[in-house]
Amino acid sequence: MVTGAELEAAVADSGGGLVGGKKKPFTHQGEPCKNCGTPLEGWYCYSCGQNADTHHRSILHLIWEAIEGMFHLDGRLANTLPLLFFRPGKLAKDYMEGRIVRHVPPFRTFLVALLLFIFAAEHAIHNVRHQQELKEEKEAAQLATPQGRKAKADEMRKEAAESRQERLADAVAQRDETLKEEDADKAKIAQEYADDVEKAQARYAEHMAEADALEKNANAGAEALAKLHGKGRDAAATVRGLNFQSPDKLEAGANKLAEAQIGGAHVNIVAPDAKTKAAIEAEATKPGHSGKYYNGDWLKERIAKAIENPDYYILVLFGWAHRLAVLLLPIIGLSLALVYLNKRQYYIYDHLLVATNLLSFSFLTWALVFVLPATVAAPVLTIVLLWTPINLFQTLRGGYGSSIVGALLKTLIVWSMTIIAFASLLLALMLFTLSQM
Repeated sequence: MVTGAELEAAVADSGGGLVGGKKKPFTHQGEPCKNCGTPLEGWYCYSCGQNADTHHRSILHLIWEAIEGMFHLDGRLANTLPLLFFRPGKLAKDYMEGRIVRHVPPFRTFLVALLLFIFAAEHAIHNVRHQQELKEEKEAAQLATPQGRKAKADEMRKEAAESRQERLADAVAQRDETLKEEDADKAKIAQEYADDVEKAQARYAEHMAEADALEKNANAGAEALAKLHGKGRDAAATVRGLNFQSPDKLEAGANKLAEAQIGGAHVNIVAPDAKTKAAIEAEATKPGHSGKYYNGDWLKERIAKAIENPDYYILVLFGWAHRLAVLLLPIIGLSLALVYLNKRQYYIYDHLLVATNLLSFSFLTWALVFVLPATVAAPVLTIVLLWTPINLFQTLRGGYGSSIVGALLKTLIVWSMTIIAFASLLLALMLFTLSQM
């Protein structure tokens, strides 16, 4: 965790601001410094360094000082950002060889980039949820009209027909695959196939009946709106009712969740296949069975609470995200130390400097993706996914002086370790957040 002292130290080495008024003549010669009492010789006390100004500021000036103090917008930013994005090898070399004063301190850049990334990610998640809510409310309003109900019913019929075709095709494929096994019980396989076909037809008939009922229901709009408001509660109840020890009940619960929407996203749960069903049933029927297929009460309850209170889950998630993100620094630093173990002229400090640049670049580019409109975000995301490993390659090539082949190999290793570390930390963060529910 970053301490307050470290943050203050990161902000302390300031340079000239981008804006500054004309310097006023010094009129406080010999007056005692308001901080330490030393007689003043200029605008800054030579004993404690405090400014001798009266500090009377306009509101706009105070706002600018707050922004400048947080992001430290001085001339070095114009030197650092272009190198960070387009010549990361030169930036890394400057830091490692001690040419520091011309650039923004790397840890400050990292903190600001992380802050922007967290804000952008929160904005993106809330925006997606808000847009989904507006879409669902619009659909509910359309169901209040006969034309809207007919359009929705036709859509449900089309989806039901496509789902039946997929299920029948899967049943045929599974039957044919099972028949290829040695000593296959053809009678049992035929019966299982017939059962799968019957289930597919029954499900199709159920969905067609639902479509017909919807088209004739004049209160469909109000019911859809009420269901929308209770969506999280209903989905949470379904999660709590999942039975991991009964394959049939698990499949029924999975089907309910597959049709539900949680936080604007469709939830798809794959039901167990025939072999898994048989294994679960065999294990569950054993006397004093091992509990391999447990009921999952702890996890189900936490997931249900997260579904019921998505805003609180997101709040806790992002509350811890910036703390865990700092752990990426030593992880990437150590991975760089590993691939450059034979180069003793580089120390852990050098690798950590490079790691801060790599993470600053990643956080800033992903923050840009999150704040862009959806129509633009997709192509920019493709560019970012390609650009990030290229940026790493340029860093290793220019900063460490690696050969092309060596830089490519080291990029693959460091990139893989970074992805694994990020995925592991993200999974740990999600599970930890669930434990707080």
